[in-house]
Amino acid sequence: MKRKLIGITALLLAIPFYAQADAVSELEAEYQAQGGTNFSAAAGEALWNKEFVDTKKGDTRSCTTCHTADLTQPGKHAQTGKAIEPMAPTVNRKRLTEVKQIKKWFVRNCKWTLGRECTAQEKGDFLAYLKNL
Repeated sequence: MKRKLIGITALLLAIPFYAQADAVSELEAEYQAQGGTNFSAAAGEALWNKEFVDTKKGDTRSCTTCHTADLTQPGKHAQTGKAIEPMAPTVNRKRLTEVKQIKKWFVRNCKWTLGRECTAQEKGDFLAYLKNL
């Protein structure tokens, strides 16, 4: 009985990781179909830390502005002050599990940070970086 309970518990704990793998794999295939190739965690990390100039205000922004450089730690929205849960899937098992949510946040955050939508290559590189944290 104890073995069965341990097995069931292990299976339930693993489900978020399978959901993450499915969502990320689906999006990587989609971004490859849109022209992205050889997604790179190193390129994703570089893009994550790169500063972009806000053409309206003249200040600089990066993903770390809200999410911090340590993705295992919570972030804080630069405008609203709202807490943001850690981005690292190893710390926050809800991250990278839902295709719809990932797409929504790519649109919103790329426009705010980069001043435009991210390319398929950039999205794939971000996913390559984030999925291994």
